Amino acid sequence: MKCSAGDLGCRMGQVEQMIRYAYWNSGCTGIVIGVSGGVDSAVAAAFCCRAVGPDRVLGLFLPSTVSNRQDSDDATALCAALGMELGTINIEPMLAGFRTMPGFTDAQSVLGNLMARIRMAVLYYHANRDNRLVCGTSNRSEYMIGYCTKFGDNAADIQPILHLYKSDVYIMAKELGIPEPIMKKTPSAGLWEGQSDEGEIGLSYDQIDTALRALEGRRWQAENITEERVLALVKKSRHKRMGAPNLLAMSQKPDGTAPGN
Repeated sequence: MKCSAGDLGCRMGQVEQMIRYAYWNSGCTGIVIGVSGGVDSAVAAAFCCRAVGPDRVLGLFLPSTVSNRQDSDDATALCAALGMELGTINIEPMLAGFRTMPGFTDAQSVLGNLMARIRMAVLYYHANRDNRLVCGTSNRSEYMIGYCTKFGDNAADIQPILHLYKSDVYIMAKELGIPEPIMKKTPSAGLWEGQSDEGEIGLSYDQIDTALRALEGRRWQAENITEERVLALVKKSRHKRMGAPNLLAMSQKPDGTAPGN
């Protein structure tokens, strides 16, 4: 399916087709997705519902003590609008188990990554139990600058919005009819009280998207301070977009056999 640059309907169809293809070929009977109350997970969930039907999509809201009531209300409203099931599982008891480890620290970055990995573990538990695929919610902007956690929010079986810049996610959200409160809220990973994505990154999504588009079109040559900052983040996070270095991959052909066989 080839789409013109301005054909939004066609681009949406491509996403749905990708989800269906992965779903049918997996032999699974459902999809599970973490629904945070934010726009990324809302758009990803909507695509899943359109692709395989809302009766096959399970949403999980996974709060901690720093989660706010508005996120819960927004997740509930979204799933009701889409017609998909929503479950809520508090991750605090799991965090409590980790807190018993010798040397445990509540440093924000360490705890934030731990929370992301706990949430993904819960999603994969349900995927294993119910024969489902895990749907990721990472967008292109965050993925390229490394604003994600290895084996946490960037782990998934399908990634329906990974090709979309944050600005594109909002365009899709409007087209998909995502509730207005979700589209208007300040983006936040909910990792600590008062946390916001842009505040933590130190750049707005508009700045990030503008810089990434320019850098990708210019073969990653920065021409201003913002582009230099974004390029530095891209380079620093390269390891998050690649598999773990290993000699097996270097010694095998794509079909898994050794060179010369």
